[in-house]
Amino acid sequence: MSAPNQASIGVNGGYEIPDEYRVEADAALSVLLDSALEPIVDMVLVHRDGNYEALAHDGSVTFRRNGSGGYETVAETGNNPLADQGDDSFVGLANELSNRHPLRADNQYPHAFDHIAQLFDAPATPDLCVIHSARHNWEDQGGHLGEHGSLGITQARAPFIIGGKGVRNLGLAAKSMRLVDVAPTIAALMGCRELAPGRYLTTQDGEARLDVLDGAGTPKHIVGFLFDGTNPNVLYDMAARGEAPNVARLIEMGVGFEHGAISSLPTITLANHTTILTGAHPGHHGILNNAWYDRAQGKQIITNSSATWPWAMEMLNEGIDSMHKAIKRAHPEAFCVSINEPCDTGADFSTFDFFRRGEVPPIPSRADDLPHATQRFVRPSKDYSWSSVIDHMATEQAVGIWSGHYRDESYPKPTFCWVNFTLTDAAMHEGGPHSEMAAAAVRDSDGRVGDILEAIEKAGAFDDCAFMLMADHGMQESDPTCGGDWGVALKEAGIRVRDEAYSFMYFGVEGQGAAY
Repeated sequence: MSAPNQASIGVNGGYEIPDEYRVEADAALSVLLDSALEPIVDMVLVHRDGNYEALAHDGSVTFRRNGSGGYETVAETGNNPLADQGDDSFVGLANELSNRHPLRADNQYPHAFDHIAQLFDAPATPDLCVIHSARHNWEDQGGHLGEHGSLGITQARAPFIIGGKGVRNLGLAAKSMRLVDVAPTIAALMGCRELAPGRYLTTQDGEARLDVLDGAGTPKHIVGFLFDGTNPNVLYDMAARGEAPNVARLIEMGVGFEHGAISSLPTITLANHTTILTGAHPGHHGILNNAWYDRAQGKQIITNSSATWPWAMEMLNEGIDSMHKAIKRAHPEAFCVSINEPCDTGADFSTFDFFRRGEVPPIPSRADDLPHATQRFVRPSKDYSWSSVIDHMATEQAVGIWSGHYRDESYPKPTFCWVNFTLTDAAMHEGGPHSEMAAAAVRDSDGRVGDILEAIEKAGAFDDCAFMLMADHGMQESDPTCGGDWGVALKEAGIRVRDEAYSFMYFGVEGQGAAY
């Protein structure tokens, strides 16, 4: 299929569903919005006739950009599915446990207008985007007990902690932000030059959170930890109870955002890893999902797999900036490190650069005797075991670099050091965010953070460091009794559509979509 013709470029810019697919889209919407699928379909999103629409079983809202950086509602029918765009619901573990599977009317969809609009700015955007319900469990595709990907608050809310030099000491505070704000906040903290008032990156959608910076000095080093797929209520509760002492230490050194950091749509791994490190939304930086269909190239794109991680950033849109590049503009002598992170553009040291060169770093063959690897779950769980191995390798790299040597190479102290851990995502998917497996993953990851903090202290750099810890999205407990696949209903209705990543629907494209 060729690139979108002019009819598919909307007045707001980006991709609109073209006239040639309106009949198929309307038929698909009739199926997806039927009451029979309400337990699994939260809403469906579409961009057409210059407007954005969120359609649910019992109501809809139509909105558009107002030309001043905001949005205006054009029409509502029935119950507006995006009526509550707040970010304060289900804060605290007890509140979440009392609302494990909120109905749409009780859920929140923070920054929904902005997150929907940015997605449709990309030419590879789907014709329809299906948002699954808070309780949906993909039993037909393996059945994760923990899920994410939705606009809903629990799946979108990631933890965010910032502490150390240059940061105000506020403890756990009733604050929220967006993941798109992380990069400009780092840039402001590091004293990076503004390209325009408030703008530090060439393609910046977020804003610097100056309210948590004390202005008392610029740190020489920033260290970022990403706990993939971590539920913030679980993390903060474990820190408060002493089960994650290193996470607690970082909060005590600065501030934890109790209301979280809201991930961009889709609330999926690689889209938001890239958002964090570029300051741009997925619809603008080009990593739209873990998998999607590229109309211009006429092929399926998969970026979030072990086979494609080293080359995923080849799909970045031209001109997209990165945190590594921004820091090096301000500090040309800076040494920037990216460990176990696919979004490594501009880094001097990168785990995946070894793979690109065909030099695979040492990977332990098994996790049975590794430190910070809970054997109760390592032995029976393939994903827990593999993620423990990968995160151990990441820790070895970070500790080695901070000590000055890794794999017989000497390194300076990093100006910016980014470390991605995967175990929390694997465990919270498999066991659910409130399981003992999830808690073990937090404890194991906390121990690895402790090893890196110790190495930084031994290097004499700790007092000149600022630290951040976050996730790429939240994690919500699914309901094992709420299974089902809307693809079956569409097929039975005779509707031919390609569904990528169980959310991105493309008409006029043959083939099977990727399952994520």
